[in-house]
Amino acid sequence: MGRPEGVRARAVALGIFATLALFSAIPGASMSDPNAPERPPAPGSSQPHRRLKRGWIWKQLFVPEEDPTPQVIGQLKSDSDRGESSIRYILSGEGAGDVFQIDEYTGEIRTLGKLDREEKAFYVLQAQAINRRTNQPEEPESEFIIKVQDINDNVPQFQNEPYVSSIPEMCPTGTTVARVTATDADDPMFGNNAKLIYSILQGEPYFSVEPKTGIIVTSWPNMDREARDQYLVVVQVKDMLGLSGGYSSSTTVTVTLTDVNDNGPTFQHHLYAFAVPENAAVGTTVGRIMAQDGDIGINAKMTYSLEDDLEASATFIIRTDPVTQEGVVLLAKPLDFETKRRFVMAAEAANDHADTRFLPLDEFRDRTTLKIVVEDVDEPPVFLSPLYEWKVPENAAVGTAVGSVTAEDGDAFNNPVRYSIARRSDATRAFKIDPNNGTVTTAKVLDREAAGWHNLTVEAKETAQGRLSSSAALFIKVLDVNDNVPRLATDYQPYICEGTQPGELVQLISAVDPDEPAEGHHFYFSMVPGRHINPNFTLRDNQDNTAGIVARRSSFSRRDRTQYLLPVVVTDSGSPALSSTSTLTISVCSCQPGGHCPTGGVRALAMSMGVSLQTLLGLSVCLLTLTDVELAQFLLLPLCCLSSCCC
Repeated sequence: MGRPEGVRARAVALGIFATLALFSAIPGASMSDPNAPERPPAPGSSQPHRRLKRGWIWKQLFVPEEDPTPQVIGQLKSDSDRGESSIRYILSGEGAGDVFQIDEYTGEIRTLGKLDREEKAFYVLQAQAINRRTNQPEEPESEFIIKVQDINDNVPQFQNEPYVSSIPEMCPTGTTVARVTATDADDPMFGNNAKLIYSILQGEPYFSVEPKTGIIVTSWPNMDREARDQYLVVVQVKDMLGLSGGYSSSTTVTVTLTDVNDNGPTFQHHLYAFAVPENAAVGTTVGRIMAQDGDIGINAKMTYSLEDDLEASATFIIRTDPVTQEGVVLLAKPLDFETKRRFVMAAEAANDHADTRFLPLDEFRDRTTLKIVVEDVDEPPVFLSPLYEWKVPENAAVGTAVGSVTAEDGDAFNNPVRYSIARRSDATRAFKIDPNNGTVTTAKVLDREAAGWHNLTVEAKETAQGRLSSSAALFIKVLDVNDNVPRLATDYQPYICEGTQPGELVQLISAVDPDEPAEGHHFYFSMVPGRHINPNFTLRDNQDNTAGIVARRSSFSRRDRTQYLLPVVVTDSGSPALSSTSTLTISVCSCQPGGHCPTGGVRALAMSMGVSLQTLLGLSVCLLTLTDVELAQFLLLPLCCLSSCCC
């Protein structure tokens, strides 16, 4: 085990001395007792009437461990042994022959090598005494024990290493930190070899250890984690109750102080100054402030708030960064340098979890002052309105003023502004604007029927500094003027069936007008006034923007006449009212049952006239010789005249 030779020799001597003392105290040191009384036979014995004489008495034998020198540790001898070597002694059992050996003539028992009590503490053996002549037992076989006597040859060992413990800072004196435990393989029942004593080698005066139990406790009040958060405590254990010559070992206990909330937040500065441009977006980080707190974890968590200036509190907010525990000042409302240029407010930091066991409540908060300066930014001109909507009549003269726009430069310099119309929004160049005062006028005559709305973009630009610009939307509605005559809605081709009765409807007509009067359209229908009433047709105005052509007689026949021309006058309700005249050609048709004219009157006309091929050729030659005026007059002649080409 690596101990000094002097210690080993001393231990061996002590063992031998103890063995000899034990033998001297036993009656019959030779381990035989010739005067011992006979014992009665055991019940059920085969010789119930014979009393066996006990020729030897076995006692426990001792041998010191770790002694390599072979030595006699005792002697077995029968009272029948007269020294004539007539008795043969035999040893059997644990260790017989390899650990222990018996002299078959003398009965002396000796060791063959060193023993280790920690490996085997005792041996159980049997001894016999045999008569050499008869080969019969002189004594009954008997069992005895050889016990290995302990010496201090083992170093105490700490269990469950490494030792790690934690205690809260500021804990009271006597707080249990940890318990260290050591064991010693030596015999705890023999002497002081395994009697252990604990002591502190490193860690005083902050810690102490209970010598017998190994319990480590604090011995220093108010240990502060913020000053020192970890200690290494070295504990020593000694056997032999710490006496000289014993063995020792040591272990290290790592003691960590856990945090308690014994510190409040503290600002390092009484004033924090920040600057922010006036065009900063809402949500912009203006700056960060930090209150120092010596604690950690939940004990260092804090909440920031802004106080005093209600306007400033509404313009700025402060939030706690959960990672860095900084107070982040954020912009909550738009800024305007020209309105307010500086904000001053108080900021407070307060612990979320105050512990009044260590500090008064008011020491868990601290205050500082924030000064925020708004920086001027060159901003573009601002229109008084983001959009304008005007109206102008379509017959307005060129140069008519439609309206005016106004944009102002809110910067401190108040730069002059010039106006213009974005050409991409006025491709027809229908308007122009005064660059100095923003007055918009017409540049050409407007036509509502061509464009009812004009959507323009007006720009205002600074004349100095950054020449910044902004724009506004301009919507101009062209008001309607009654400048279009009404006309029939379509190219009507009416026909009347032979046999039509008076009062029957020949054709329903309506009108259209590109104008859009505010009250809606109202058309009036009439026939061209004449000296005589038309004997064939009449026009009935339905007062709903429609009119009906009605037959006045019943004697319509294709043989008499195949077409009738009927001029119709349409008048609108504008101021002044406008009208137009359209001539309808009404054909006479030989209608099928149900009043249907399948040929539309054209084929019926040719058939009723019986025009030959020669006649059609003559008409073609006649038409080729007419001038434009004569052709127009010719087309108005009744078709009956055309059959003879009497133009």
